[in-house]
Amino acid sequence: MDKLITNHQSSNNLLKFIIPSLMGILLFMTPISYNGNITIPIAILSGLVQNTLGSLLPGITATLIVLTFIGTMGAKILKPKAVENNEFLNTLFNVSPLWFSSRILGAVFALCTLFQIGPEWIWSGDTGGLLLNDLLPVLFAVFLFAGLFLPLLLNFGLLEFFGSLLTKIMRPIFTLPGRSSIDCIASWLGDGTVGVLLTSKQYEEGYYTQREAAVIGTTFSAVSITFSLVVIAQVNLQHLFVPYYLTILLAGVTAAIIVPRIPPLSKKPDTYFGGIKKDDTELIPKGYTTFTWGFKKATERASKNVDPTEFFKSGMKNVLDLWLGVTPVVMAMGTLALIFATYTPLFTWLGLPFIPLLKLLQVPEAAAASETLVVGFADMFLPSVIATSIKSDMTRFIVACVSVTQLIYMSEVGGLLLGSKIPVSVKDLIIIFIERTLITLPVIVFMAHIIF
Repeated sequence: MDKLITNHQSSNNLLKFIIPSLMGILLFMTPISYNGNITIPIAILSGLVQNTLGSLLPGITATLIVLTFIGTMGAKILKPKAVENNEFLNTLFNVSPLWFSSRILGAVFALCTLFQIGPEWIWSGDTGGLLLNDLLPVLFAVFLFAGLFLPLLLNFGLLEFFGSLLTKIMRPIFTLPGRSSIDCIASWLGDGTVGVLLTSKQYEEGYYTQREAAVIGTTFSAVSITFSLVVIAQVNLQHLFVPYYLTILLAGVTAAIIVPRIPPLSKKPDTYFGGIKKDDTELIPKGYTTFTWGFKKATERASKNVDPTEFFKSGMKNVLDLWLGVTPVVMAMGTLALIFATYTPLFTWLGLPFIPLLKLLQVPEAAAASETLVVGFADMFLPSVIATSIKSDMTRFIVACVSVTQLIYMSEVGGLLLGSKIPVSVKDLIIIFIERTLITLPVIVFMAHIIF
């Protein structure tokens, strides 16, 4: 009888691992053709929400940003017991002065943009308008489904399985645990924001150290294939997509090998969030292979999911954390960066030191290209927009590749990183952005000289 019960439990745990994990892979990592484009199911669901709510979304996101500010103000001044005694609400609203400032700024920018009041440089279509009307509606919808279904990837053993299976590849090459490969794949096929969300949750749960979380968030939250198609089309070189994407992969892998081994990422401590570390799947005991050990850890993780309501509670907490915790930071930081990019010569000046390097690498129209190398820090799409005026196909190709491999965009991934628990500062992001640019540029130019 005991053996029958044990076999039954083993079968249940196996199903608990396989079914939710396959659903997670389907939703987050399975490319499908939809309306003539290659995308993933999460992106399709997000698109349906955007199409359904349409013009209401800027107002909805602005309301969420203002509510976050009000909730934070209330938590700071009134100190209600309902918030202080609830770990989730206390973490969400009782934030540091720096994040409180960003929420104030985000609320001001959101209201100015929604009602088009105050200086035009705040709410124009190139600054706050771009964030509130174009980017944040997309993030609102992505956050809804990514947050809700993220437990499928996190809680049912998939990461434990791949953590054991791929450690021998990820650890020596990228100094990371094997489970980080899932973050990368989810970003690559879906969206960089999904990778940041996945990394942040795992860091908070004790699966990554500060260094590992910072490395994954800034190195593996790659731009999706879908957005890469948009960028190459913007510079009118879509017929070169295959060599373009191969160049991105080569440059991206080169940066992923080098950047984690130099400061500031190499200086991050290997300590865990709250000092708590979860079970290690990297150490393979005697009598196990990487496959059988990963399988054992995966079924053990899956067996802990006994209450289906916990799945939805966990998902809704993710959604609220993203809507209320991250959105205001993206609005604040993204708008500030775009204001500097649009209304000041700051990025033109910052691009001047790159002109000698571009000339040395024999890049045509070096002066025009230099500005695009730095302006990508504000927004990922700005370099390809500026590059449309460049006549040289080779230079436009280089700009398109560099803009995708830089990864740190304050209007999206950069803002998300700052709004998350991942331990990176604005200074870190600036340095990493420059490092990625300097490392990927020669690789991309080398490939461009071969292609052209």
